[in-house]
Amino acid sequence: MALAILLLHLSLLLTPALAVEFLFNSFAGVTNLTLIKDARVDVSVVRMTNDSNQYSYGRAFYPTKLPMKTASNSSRISSFSTSFVFSILPQIATSPGFGLAFLLCNTTSPPGALASQYFGLFTNATSPSVFPLLAVEFDTGQNPEFNDIDDNHIGIDLNNIESKFATTAGYYNASGAFVPVRMRTGQNIHAWIDFDGENLQFNVTIAPIGVSRPSKPTLTYRNPEIANYVSSDMYVGFSASKTNWIEAQRVLAWSFSDSGPARELNTTNLPVFELESSSSWLSNGAIAGIVIGCLAFVVICASGFYLWWRKQKGREEEDDEMEDWELEYWPHRFSYEELSLATGEFGKEKLLGSGGFGRVYRGVLANHTQVAVKCVNHDSKQGLREFMAEISSMGRLQHKNLVQMRGWCRKGNELMLVYDFMPNGSLNKWVFDRPEKLLGWEQRRRILVDVAEGLNYLHHGWDQVVIHRDIKSSNILLDADMRGRVGDFGLAKLYTHGEVPNTTRVVGTLGYLAPELATIAAPTSASDVYSFGVVLLEVACGRRPIETSVVEEEVVLIDWVRELYAKGCAREAADARISGEYDEGDMEMVLKLGLACCHPDPLRRPTMKEVVAVLLGENPPEAPGKVLSDLVRCGGEPDEAAPLQPSARV
Repeated sequence: MALAILLLHLSLLLTPALAVEFLFNSFAGVTNLTLIKDARVDVSVVRMTNDSNQYSYGRAFYPTKLPMKTASNSSRISSFSTSFVFSILPQIATSPGFGLAFLLCNTTSPPGALASQYFGLFTNATSPSVFPLLAVEFDTGQNPEFNDIDDNHIGIDLNNIESKFATTAGYYNASGAFVPVRMRTGQNIHAWIDFDGENLQFNVTIAPIGVSRPSKPTLTYRNPEIANYVSSDMYVGFSASKTNWIEAQRVLAWSFSDSGPARELNTTNLPVFELESSSSWLSNGAIAGIVIGCLAFVVICASGFYLWWRKQKGREEEDDEMEDWELEYWPHRFSYEELSLATGEFGKEKLLGSGGFGRVYRGVLANHTQVAVKCVNHDSKQGLREFMAEISSMGRLQHKNLVQMRGWCRKGNELMLVYDFMPNGSLNKWVFDRPEKLLGWEQRRRILVDVAEGLNYLHHGWDQVVIHRDIKSSNILLDADMRGRVGDFGLAKLYTHGEVPNTTRVVGTLGYLAPELATIAAPTSASDVYSFGVVLLEVACGRRPIETSVVEEEVVLIDWVRELYAKGCAREAADARISGEYDEGDMEMVLKLGLACCHPDPLRRPTMKEVVAVLLGENPPEAPGKVLSDLVRCGGEPDEAAPLQPSARV
């Protein structure tokens, strides 16, 4: 009897953990899924995001955790096999893409994940996650900020939105030739993922429905580092997100097994999603009658229009009629009536502000999206056309710290630019105009990092260099999470890397203009750096660049801080209203960095890459280190300046 009990205990100890295996050939009637936020079962598929929400994300998990290790301290990792069918269909083919991710995570709600981007899983590359998470991304957009190889790729993500390895989406046919597959056409795509826990290797394969599983994987990634991102048990599922534009991400079928190959899916009766259905229930005779009737209607309308045109010949065309050259430009063109309705006919109660470059109104579009509409007058149609070309290029900029342009509208020589609405207004109001809601140092510090990263993207992260030309605290806008975004690109200029813009017109705001613009006039990245340096000092000191309410020798902020630095007491320039909130060494670093950015010699200013490195606490390269330690040795400054140390805070 004792022997039997002993054998029973041994058998229980040697029995492996319960296997996780399931097969969903359709999701119709399925209730045993954990659906997060906007994910939902839509008839027979899992729909990941909500079209009606400007910012949307969704996650869908199998409710039972997958045992990945026999014990928390075990080095042995389980294997698994899965296959699924997905469809990604954008409403506008030229809009930015977002994609879909298959993931394993020890939680269904990764902390700090952004709701509108990064597949709804990550924060950003500069703030990596600190929880076990493995993802295979099927990315339909290209973000240069994270070194995406193209706008149609598969990648392996280890706790970070920047892929460890990526390859263009496609499959290898029987002859070994690579066949590209566009994942953003709405077609149903079959994916297979095999994970070898013993060798820590991912094999990922995709092919359109109807193509047998290729023998050669699309992507193979093997790395012992994978073990660092695996916990004892993990949820398995999908995640997706989107912002502004509609991109329907759907999972149509799913098979999974951690005890052998996943069972085959039945893909013969899956729905197919298209923007316009090609099917028709009308008879041929009815279709013919409709076509003939439509043609007759068109002929009558065309004849009437021609007669009207002959009567109106010689009259000036309507100002807001679309011209041929406007068809080239992106992003979306709104109608004047649409924006007039959104802004209450541009009423005074909707006016957010006005300045030398136009008026800004708050608006609500028909889909309930809040926007800011900037109205700009231009001198001539030829100048307007050139201006539109630059606005079109800047409409393609994609970065979390830039105010995103949604579209535009033209009426005569007036141009209306439509941007995302920033509910918390501009930075200068929170530093100067809201004593009852004073912005603390931690928030100021975070906003400065946000703006620096946005400017770094403009200068170095895109296929063209973008010179903003009007960086100031009133053009730094705060979103709903009080994160800083660079806005107002009305004066911006683009040029190819390594070239110099040919403009000779001095634009900008007094107090933020770099001194060299008084003589050479052509803006450069260094002139933007100077303006950002003024913003650094402005935010740290709580003082405007030119302050007329102080004694004469303290009117110009840069000169005042420089004089205090020359006396060895730069910290005295810090905003007294937030005394005790900041680390003195950190405050001194920001003040010195501001002075370095405002160096009178543009060649001795740091680049935005170097500025970001210092603000994030990274060690700057040798060259910028010399610039930052030298600072601004002008008349009256000490012979030896204390070296500027990188901050240890973000």
